[in-house]
Amino acid sequence: MIELSGVQKTFGSNSVLRGVDLTIPKGTSMVIIGGSGTGKSVLLKCILGLVTPDHGVIKVAGEDVTKVSREAFLAKFGMLFQGGALFDSLSIWQNVAFRLMRGPKKLPKEQAREIAIEKLRRVGLGPQVADQFPAELSGGMQKRVSLARAIAAEPEIIFFDEPTTGLDPIMSGVINELIREIVSEMGATAMTITHDMSSVRAISDNVAMLHAGKVRWTGPIADLDTTSDPYIQQFIHGRAEGPIEALR
Repeated sequence: MIELSGVQKTFGSNSVLRGVDLTIPKGTSMVIIGGSGTGKSVLLKCILGLVTPDHGVIKVAGEDVTKVSREAFLAKFGMLFQGGALFDSLSIWQNVAFRLMRGPKKLPKEQAREIAIEKLRRVGLGPQVADQFPAELSGGMQKRVSLARAIAAEPEIIFFDEPTTGLDPIMSGVINELIREIVSEMGATAMTITHDMSSVRAISDNVAMLHAGKVRWTGPIADLDTTSDPYIQQFIHGRAEGPIEALR
């Protein structure tokens, strides 16, 4: 579903992506790990077409992302943002239905509300929250609303940017379980950026580690703990000593 070949991106003198090669098969869940500043978010923006690579090719469903209609292309995606990114001035159901009422296939208000309430139900929230506002909900509930919004338009591909940031371990487990169930039910292709190893183990089929602008290691989640790669071992065990230099 997603193919990256030799992707490079430099900002001024800062070479962020230095030749990224990565394949994400259709219907699978890929988790990208790596330290802060290694280019994970830039990579995601390149796939979405928000940032144009200096070199290399990115294909989504076989199409070069630089040569497709933006509106039709972006309709393939759903996105769960790191901070939730809910609109404070809109009610919960309007947040979930935002794309449904403004996208290329604009739906009538009542139909969009019905879909929003169904998606809220899917993430464990009852219809009573539909007319509330984000500020009235807990952090965990807001994250569920954000997940409902990400799946509202039945996207082919879903991106998750640090989906459990700011949540306690129990709520993180709930969100991880929801993500895994929903991606499986929809048959969607998922790409997640996270530092949370519990999320990595809960939602991934495959894992890729980005380091120094390149994919250092990639493989199935079952091989993560047994690989001898020193970068992977240092990262997953949180060791200060190793080939990854910690900023002091």
